[in-house]
Amino acid sequence: MNTVEVCFSTELFKCYDPKGKIVVVVDVLRATSVICTMMHNGVKEIIPVKTIEEAKEYKEKGYMVVAERNGEKLDFADFGNSPFLFTKEVVDGKTIVYSTTNGTNAITVGNEADEVVIGAFLNFTALANYLEKQGKDVLILCSGWKGKFCIEDALLAGAISGNLIGSGFFYTKCDSVNASIDMWAIAKDSMDTYIEKIAQKHRLKKLGLDDVIEYCFTHNLTSIIPMFNGLHITPLV
Repeated sequence: MNTVEVCFSTELFKCYDPKGKIVVVVDVLRATSVICTMMHNGVKEIIPVKTIEEAKEYKEKGYMVVAERNGEKLDFADFGNSPFLFTKEVVDGKTIVYSTTNGTNAITVGNEADEVVIGAFLNFTALANYLEKQGKDVLILCSGWKGKFCIEDALLAGAISGNLIGSGFFYTKCDSVNASIDMWAIAKDSMDTYIEKIAQKHRLKKLGLDDVIEYCFTHNLTSIIPMFNGLHITPLV
């Protein structure tokens, strides 16, 4: 039987051993939801970069760049970080460079893992089914906000963890798993009310970008599982 763990932020990731495990990166608002949307609409590959300087270098080389900090689009970028921007007409067949406040940092810290995959509510069932079939331990990495805990990522971690344990193929001795499962049990039947507690929701509202909230909490809009190979994110084949 395999184990499942949850790490609540990138700052805590050093406390975990990812070797031999599948790391599932989650950033519900908004990076992993955006990545799943891009993949669903046919993007060829996504190049995640940690720094603004790297993103600028790619822009100078002619790449399409998506970049934000603190929720807002950077001046040099082609796009900000709303999933609604990335229609099939915009991304189909394209290579896109991607840099965000939290999500791209989380994606790039798990290189010692056996696999790094991208999770969202948007690909929930496909992801859970994939994880159940791999026969490997799972570590869910919540992107958080600047190293801090985020409710929305913990909710998704709880939903995934609960599903895996419920399959009978996984168990846990991780307090973060049990806490996130309990949070999900409380929130899942009253999401509209619970979402009001989320700090990132209010950050986005202040910027006029909270139109994405309902979409990012929607289950199963895609069956695609994005995978990071250390350089690029591509759809799992």
